[in-house]
Amino acid sequence: MPEYRRVIIKGGVYFFTIVTYERQKIFLLPEVRALFSDSLDHIQKYHPFIVIAYCILPDHVHFIWQMPENDANYSMRISQIKRRFSMRYILQFGTNFPKTESRQKRREVMVWQRRFWEHYIRDEEDLNKHIDYIHYNPVKHGVVDVVRDWNASSFHDYVRQGYYELDWGEEYEDEVKPYQFGD
Repeated sequence: MPEYRRVIIKGGVYFFTIVTYERQKIFLLPEVRALFSDSLDHIQKYHPFIVIAYCILPDHVHFIWQMPENDANYSMRISQIKRRFSMRYILQFGTNFPKTESRQKRREVMVWQRRFWEHYIRDEEDLNKHIDYIHYNPVKHGVVDVVRDWNASSFHDYVRQGYYELDWGEEYEDEVKPYQFGD
């Protein structure tokens, strides 16, 4: 099996996708999304980074982060966010998935897929494409019909700041969606 090597650049800007175990739709409930946001805020307080854009979908989360100038350890941050959220989620909501032998051996719970997707943002065009992708993702996945109807993203922050009009994304209805990825 080929070895995957991550791009690690101090102060870099990265796009991430983290996915729930077996694509469980745990984030349909607003209280679960709030629990995730609280977990992210807690880790961010102790291990700073800037969230440039995000979207919490029913079974996965997208982010764009700016890492601190002297730090590139995004893997630790994602691991800590997933760990804190998992412990709090299981305490509050439980889990219906039996642990596999491999997961028992590693002391893992059945909330997240083990790995995550990362992409180093190369330039402003790359950044803008990924921000558009994140904000359009709820429509792409059929969660809502128009971008403005999904509140679990940074889209409305971008509208308030003047980067988007409230009806942004509606022009994509019959076209190829912006910046397609494999999820």
